[in-house]
Amino acid sequence: MLQILQRCTYDLSGLFYPELCEACDELLIPGEKILCTGCMISLPHTGYHTMNDNPVARQFWGKIPLYSASAFWHFHKGGKVQRLLHRLKYEHKPEIGIRSGELYGQDLKSASDFRTVDLILPVPLHPEKLKIRGYNQAASFAEGLARSMQVETRNDILLRQRHTETQTRKSRFARFLNVGTAFHVPDLNQLVNRHVLLVDDVITTGSTLEACALKLLDAANVKVSLASMAYADR
Repeated sequence: MLQILQRCTYDLSGLFYPELCEACDELLIPGEKILCTGCMISLPHTGYHTMNDNPVARQFWGKIPLYSASAFWHFHKGGKVQRLLHRLKYEHKPEIGIRSGELYGQDLKSASDFRTVDLILPVPLHPEKLKIRGYNQAASFAEGLARSMQVETRNDILLRQRHTETQTRKSRFARFLNVGTAFHVPDLNQLVNRHVLLVDDVITTGSTLEACALKLLDAANVKVSLASMAYADR
């Protein structure tokens, strides 16, 4: 009887508040969450977690000594991944980041370069922006990764100490200057001998991730890897 009532409640709520796929707006069927099965299969996966020599890693060669680097999906203007990122960031839907992290974490935990990760750190927002938005989209992605990879995620180790101008339409060098002194790590001892996975929602020029990674690499014997929901192919 209880199961019948729960099913009826689910059906009624679905009638008035249908759950739709955040990528294609099609109706989700029971068992699907945030993304429909079709989109989970068809979204442009990079497969970079299986390649040492991938475009994300190459983007940082000669700049920072990363252990590994990857991204879940390719970002194409006007595509479904852009829609997901926009809804995550501007439509108050952190559950998109969490679900994306849960899915990608399943890939990363079995990848040799990411198997030893024991700490996940999101790129931080400035407290003023965090207060306005209510959540950090990178932290939601980190939360999902941590659930699947079964490792710790922290929001109080890497901090943003300076509010920066928007990075839109800035060159790569101008972006790095803009964020170069924006981050700090109050206690580097928390990173000693750790393999840290630094995560963000999307990689474009990589300037923000580079600035963050440089702060993390000040710790003794730390390994730093990068991962993002999406990579904007250059």
